[in-house]
Amino acid sequence: MRPADLGALRSSPWAARGGLRVADELRSNLIERLRSGAPVFPGLLGYDDTVVPQVVNAILSRHHFILLGLRGQAKTRLLRSLTDLLDAEVPVIAGVELPDDPLAPVTVEGRAVVAEAGDATPVAWLPRAARYVEKLATPDVTVADLIGDIDPIKAARLGTQLGDPRAVHYGLLPRANRGIFAVNELPDLASKVQVALFNVMQEGDVQIKGYPLRLPLDVVLVFSANPEDYTARGKIITPLKDRIGSEIRTHYPRTVEEGMAVTAQEAWLARDTGVRVPAFVAEAVEETAFQARDDARVDKHAGVSQRLPITLLEAVASNAERRALLGGGPAIARASDLYSALAAVTGKLELEYEGELKGGEAVAREVVRRALGQVLTRRLGAAPVDEVVGWFEEDRSLRLPEAAHGEELLALAEDVPGLLASARALAEGEGPDDLAVAVDFVLEGLVARRAIARSEERGYVAADPDAVGSTTPRRRWN
Repeated sequence: MRPADLGALRSSPWAARGGLRVADELRSNLIERLRSGAPVFPGLLGYDDTVVPQVVNAILSRHHFILLGLRGQAKTRLLRSLTDLLDAEVPVIAGVELPDDPLAPVTVEGRAVVAEAGDATPVAWLPRAARYVEKLATPDVTVADLIGDIDPIKAARLGTQLGDPRAVHYGLLPRANRGIFAVNELPDLASKVQVALFNVMQEGDVQIKGYPLRLPLDVVLVFSANPEDYTARGKIITPLKDRIGSEIRTHYPRTVEEGMAVTAQEAWLARDTGVRVPAFVAEAVEETAFQARDDARVDKHAGVSQRLPITLLEAVASNAERRALLGGGPAIARASDLYSALAAVTGKLELEYEGELKGGEAVAREVVRRALGQVLTRRLGAAPVDEVVGWFEEDRSLRLPEAAHGEELLALAEDVPGLLASARALAEGEGPDDLAVAVDFVLEGLVARRAIARSEERGYVAADPDAVGSTTPRRRWN
């Protein structure tokens, strides 16, 4: 049973950790986790050999640290995961405004309560989830929001002067005492707020409306920022930057496989309709993000969030659901569903001037097209498709109705020599629906490589090397 007062706490096993500062608590629990071989941050994929070791070093060093990275790189998720390294719950003085350790109080009010009540000081228990406080920095955030402000009414009620610490209405940072305080997009804070932060971090004091206030808080500060803002030319003041112990760079998934693992973990695909996304379609979704990050028309400083493939995969699955609900048949995602889900792409791309002239939807369509071509090449390698392309070059066409599925689609595809053979090399099974999805992917991949073309009137046709906008001549694969 947890002790309910200071006297019982002193004689309990919890007393062994009494007075342990938050940075030491994180370090202690991290050491236990490392010794046990358990994952430091379960569910955080792609950072095992890069970001996680640096975060581990920062915690072992008892540093305040900052994560620098573009949007959609799991910075906030990583910061929130730090709570797993806190004790399950810790004792605090009950009834005191700020969380304070009964065995080593640091606030004026906490010390006064312990001095007056002694071993009868009531003890409450604070769970780890309540020990994490997070603030998104915006230019309108004030010192009062983060640190606190003088409360004249409080001073009058206590019968004290305005400079008395008890007359302060505390902000978010003091309320994070005995825990972790996180600031997202740190450079967006005004300079005077940044000054207040580094005073609390280093000296443990701050001035509020001209009154010096001592705040020896027990708190670990962690931050996130965009690398473009966190420079000498950016909006971060040098003294604050100097007081942050470790500067850790995050990154997007380094390989398509890593990205697919992250996307599969985060995307909502557990639909009651039993929708299924073949691996090669999921790979094309992920490749879309990689192609967008390499596209010269997309702003590299803004980045392409990992949310793009996550929302795109969900939209692709939804289009497969819609097709199955309207036309019957199984809900299996196809390559053509990527084009129907462009709304999940356009809002994620910050375009340069050239891209703005082209238009967001046109850029997104080209990015998806390149992704499909890249995945088809990667999956089929040197598999012969010349026979397929040659059939179309004899002025033949193939129209596949959107609602067609399974055996109906395969019956239409049988007319094209080599098409079913290429589909079988790609398909995940021998069933008609599996082959139908692979047929669609092969055709869309060939369109993406400009080996064939797609016409609104005739469906799939031979490529026209002289068509407006064509950047690749018609050619055979080998």
